[in-house]
Amino acid sequence: MAAELGDYKVIKEGEAEILMHAKNEVFYNKTQVNNRDLSIAVLRTFISHRKQEHKAMLSRKAKPLPKEPDENGLGSVSDGQGDESEDRPAESEEQPQSEAPEEQSNRDVEMLESTSREEGCTGCDVAPESVNGKGRKELKATRVLEALSASGLRALRYAREVDGVGQVVALDNDKASVEACRRNIKFNGSVASSKVESHLADARVYMLTHPKEFDVVDLDPYGSPSVFLDSAVQSVVDGGMLMCTATDLAVLCGGNGEVCYSKYGSYPLRGKYCHEMALRILLACIESHANRYKRYIVPVLAVQMDFYIRVFVRIYTSAGAMKNTPLKLSYVFQCTGCDSFHLQPVGRTVSKNNSTRYLPGFGPVVPQDCTDCGKKFCMGGPIWSAPIHDQEWVASILSDVKSMRDRYPAYDRISAVLTTISEELPDIPLFLSLHNLCSTLKCTSPSAVIFRSAVINAGYRISGSHVNPLGLKTNAPMDVIWDIMRCWVKNHPIKVQPIDHPGSVILAKEPTLQANFARAVASLSKAQAKKVARFLPNPERHWGPKLRAGRQITVKHVSLLGPDAVSGLLKHGNSEEPNPKRQKTQEPSSP
Repeated sequence: MAAELGDYKVIKEGEAEILMHAKNEVFYNKTQVNNRDLSIAVLRTFISHRKQEHKAMLSRKAKPLPKEPDENGLGSVSDGQGDESEDRPAESEEQPQSEAPEEQSNRDVEMLESTSREEGCTGCDVAPESVNGKGRKELKATRVLEALSASGLRALRYAREVDGVGQVVALDNDKASVEACRRNIKFNGSVASSKVESHLADARVYMLTHPKEFDVVDLDPYGSPSVFLDSAVQSVVDGGMLMCTATDLAVLCGGNGEVCYSKYGSYPLRGKYCHEMALRILLACIESHANRYKRYIVPVLAVQMDFYIRVFVRIYTSAGAMKNTPLKLSYVFQCTGCDSFHLQPVGRTVSKNNSTRYLPGFGPVVPQDCTDCGKKFCMGGPIWSAPIHDQEWVASILSDVKSMRDRYPAYDRISAVLTTISEELPDIPLFLSLHNLCSTLKCTSPSAVIFRSAVINAGYRISGSHVNPLGLKTNAPMDVIWDIMRCWVKNHPIKVQPIDHPGSVILAKEPTLQANFARAVASLSKAQAKKVARFLPNPERHWGPKLRAGRQITVKHVSLLGPDAVSGLLKHGNSEEPNPKRQKTQEPSSP
């Protein structure tokens, strides 16, 4: 082994170290350090919340049943009933199998789930071990499945850096990757060897044959995760977490709408909000797969950064709660002439006499032609229109990251992203671009502070977006937005445009709202007021996705890897630039 180490390069990230061969045999992407750091932060918070939920469940189970008066007016339940209920799980373990103690435990769990949902605790119903642990008081260590492990770096970091992780199962269907992962497990010592195990298996088959066994399932494929979602939602325990990455943003952002529909069941629109729409398309797709098994998702965090999107959702089982899914989905109508967009919910509810009926949503929400500019609408979706972040979780994750900043190699980037997310309006889907509004009207752009102040002075809410530095999320309707812009143009005249131009049609109407551009106190967020960095540049040149494992590295990959890296790999003998095909045609033919 010592003789072979000369062919390997040691890469250290966090507390884990891996051996990478000079050849491009096993995929490793340095750019994904942001992804891995954020996943570790969320996993730490998940384990903490899981302990709190388990403790709350035990306290609810330990409460004595209410006393009911009998015929003599005395309580029919003895004073020791509560103590017996505490000992019931221990007694159930001693019962014979014919009495099926797990059925009693499952009934208790279902009762606790319904009680917690009635109390409004959507994200903290019951700890997963309340089902798998058959009612036991102790909380088992968290089991993590990394479905696509490659070099195993992510699995090793989970095992070495996150307290409370008991086992990490790393899967890959590539033999070279599994060998590399096992080599890296041994290289990281006894802690990694005792917690991480690597298997050569198809992740889809493995997850289907291990239903509801893992507290956390991590999907980080090279491309689309769509083929793994159906089996992944079945492999997570009740209350567990699914972490999912999608790197095919060209598809999700409208480059190939028909491909997106075939993979995710939703049609994308090419607007400035396309990256947030990509997040919401992925969430809607995961929800669709979960609903097939009477399950539903509760998003904790959804992030777009670098060249990918990453979502963290908790998965629960409830046929009743699953009926609310159409209320969380909407179609998007985007005007082809201006930036106006409107959402149409898929479903609605009607309550009568303590009963709720689930009905299709009313429509259409827009006329045939846009009321602002007169152009037609494009329809996209359905997308997830409910909140994509849990602000309590975001605050908890950000606090944990700041308290352990030395343990996050990408601290600056993930803290900036989490800070921006913490200031987003959680109940507003998609966003506007101030520069796009001004481009439509062909006018100079007001500063973000002036525009925000006008919206706030009109009585509406507004915030930024972590997806786009110029994005503005607001609950103000589009007619109010255009009235503000009409007032701005009156004070800042523009050149005359053609009559049929969308901007000319919008400006031809008189504003019904007189905008007040006086600076509002809330026009700057707390992070902006404190001058906290929220959008950081790339840490180095050629920062982005790297080549898929097994690809030949040639000089045409300079834009991805950089000239120094490519020349170094070519000199090492990793690959040679193939002769272009056109040279073959120019060679003289043999006589």
